[in-house]
Amino acid sequence: MNPIHTIKDIDMENSESRVENGKACAGNGLSAPTLSDGHEMPIRMRALWIGFFLAMLICAITPFNNVYRSATPLGGGHFPLAPFYILFWLMLVTYGLKKVFSKWNGLTGRELLLIWILMVIASGIAYTGLVRTFFINLTAPQHFARLGSRWAEELLPLLPGGLYPQSPEAVSSLYDGLAGGRSMSWWQVFQQVPWDAWARPIAIWGIFIFTCYFVMLCMINILSRQAIESERMNFPLLRVPQLMQEAYDGNALGRFLTDRFLLTGLMIPVALHLINGLNFYVPSVPQIPTLILAGPYFPKYGLFSGFYKLKIYIYPAFIGFAFLTSKQISLSCWLFFIVGGLLFGLLAVMGYDIPEAALGITFGPTLSRPEETQTIGAYAVFFLFLFWLARYHLLGILRDAVRSRRPDPFHAEWTSSRFAFWGFFLGSVLIIGWCAYFGLPLLPAFFVVCACFMVMLVASRVICQGGLAYFTLTDAPLDGLLFIFGPRFFGSIGLLISVVVQKMLFLDLRESLMPSLLHAGQVTYRMNPRKMLIGAIMITIMAAVVVSFVAMLTLCYKFGIRELDLDWALRSTVSGYENVQTLIESPMHSGKWVLIFSLVGAVLMLMLVVCYHQFYWWPIHPIGYLVTYSSAMRILWFSFFVGWLCNVLCMRYGGVQLFKRVRLFFVGLIIGDFFMAGTWAVIGLFRNSSYLVFPG
Repeated sequence: MNPIHTIKDIDMENSESRVENGKACAGNGLSAPTLSDGHEMPIRMRALWIGFFLAMLICAITPFNNVYRSATPLGGGHFPLAPFYILFWLMLVTYGLKKVFSKWNGLTGRELLLIWILMVIASGIAYTGLVRTFFINLTAPQHFARLGSRWAEELLPLLPGGLYPQSPEAVSSLYDGLAGGRSMSWWQVFQQVPWDAWARPIAIWGIFIFTCYFVMLCMINILSRQAIESERMNFPLLRVPQLMQEAYDGNALGRFLTDRFLLTGLMIPVALHLINGLNFYVPSVPQIPTLILAGPYFPKYGLFSGFYKLKIYIYPAFIGFAFLTSKQISLSCWLFFIVGGLLFGLLAVMGYDIPEAALGITFGPTLSRPEETQTIGAYAVFFLFLFWLARYHLLGILRDAVRSRRPDPFHAEWTSSRFAFWGFFLGSVLIIGWCAYFGLPLLPAFFVVCACFMVMLVASRVICQGGLAYFTLTDAPLDGLLFIFGPRFFGSIGLLISVVVQKMLFLDLRESLMPSLLHAGQVTYRMNPRKMLIGAIMITIMAAVVVSFVAMLTLCYKFGIRELDLDWALRSTVSGYENVQTLIESPMHSGKWVLIFSLVGAVLMLMLVVCYHQFYWWPIHPIGYLVTYSSAMRILWFSFFVGWLCNVLCMRYGGVQLFKRVRLFFVGLIIGDFFMAGTWAVIGLFRNSSYLVFPG
């Protein structure tokens, strides 16, 4: 048997949770809209225009909402708030119009789902996915060099001129704001932005950014059939929009939303956030706590010292996503988090008091202890595992790319495998050449690009298969390369360019593009017309970058970075440059403990993937190990525990039938949580402060 078809991404007990297309809400007779000849209706241009317009609107508003208002992020995470909130209201309005005007030929459910995914693709670009740190990344050396650091002597001479703005006035105004900017209108501020100082660096970085995005598109196009058809991968974050779409197309949206299980689940977060939201604005209203500090119940020293700062976050939506995730994955996520916490105490009890200084200089966004470098080896082995699973598929792609005969014109992906392969190859060569042109030696440039896309691919798999609406990396792609080769391998300029490139697109993955593209690949799989779809996605991405840049620059020059909620962006960016400076002054290698724990991570991941692939009864999924030390799991571990426990109890005592019914309760938790988050976000736009439903 072909090993590709033996993968257990969704165990048999939970396979019914993925209702086949056209069969959601059993008994409702739902199906996709079809033409008289039996073929599915093609996507109409109106849907693409609506999706594009709404995506640009989100990109324009997001910097103001997130950075100035400090409100609930509109595009936060990998199930962003604003797109789903808009989808929910679009479905209600269009469904109501269909009921009133029976001959009204409005939007189909599949078109609404496409509108949603276009908004999802664009929403992350406008904040942490790109723009949140972009301008700080390009101005921090000049700005902070003026504040007494040694950067003026050690870093500024290394900066390639074309990549950074050369006008000191443009940089200082970005941080301090334009003189009188607060009293200007937005149009006046837009006119006063020093566009001439920004034109060249934005154009040069635009080449890099758009090429990276194009390579990501090609990678998803190459791998989507493997994930969707061969591996039958579950997409927990897509289940709610897909169930709503199927109910809408089956003319049963009203019945779906009024199901008693769904309404019961929906009312829990509505009541919770109604009370807590009122408490935020009117403190006399009592509050229902959603954060429990469990750390004080554990000793500061001893076996359980790793839980000294343990917190329990209660987010109904994340509990719902965990329930919809394969129970093998949900079990692994919370279990490995507990085991990871016990490891710290176990080492201390055994007498291994490993100092944090043994970690050396690293760039991981949340990496704080040597034990956490297990993920370096784990990521590498899991990537090789994915490559091995897809080996036959990739060989077929390679044959299609190099053979002389015309490829099969039919394809379920966005474009042909030949185009995707050569697009990926030539795009990767262009990225490597771009890095080499600006000072990164050719061989290090090759390894940096490979490491970045390797980590991005693994992280996308973790997010989309694991149902993680919120995800952060532990180690940076560059950490593994520094561990293997050392800082001298890159050179001073090369090290600087590597860190800046990594920070641009491959480090802050809370809202990265590639997982959204993988979701888009599943949503649009076998949709037609293909050329129109890929064109709309590419245009939306390019326009989202432009609109987000304009919105963020206008906001920063109006108020100044100092007055905006960009403390995290400043700290993380400045920390990166400080680490570069330290490595240039003292190019040290990582200590032996990094080697030991990296090898431990590789060995454990190898054991996990072998057992997972060979033994059907094996209950642990390797994805859980990859997120053990992610800061996201510190927030989500309890949600995964509750979701897993409810999943197991449903299947054990009620079987598939009970699971199908109770599933709608957890769908209601998700819809209710996001409905209240969106409602409070809208209210926050018109007030000086906003009640936050989700983590920022």
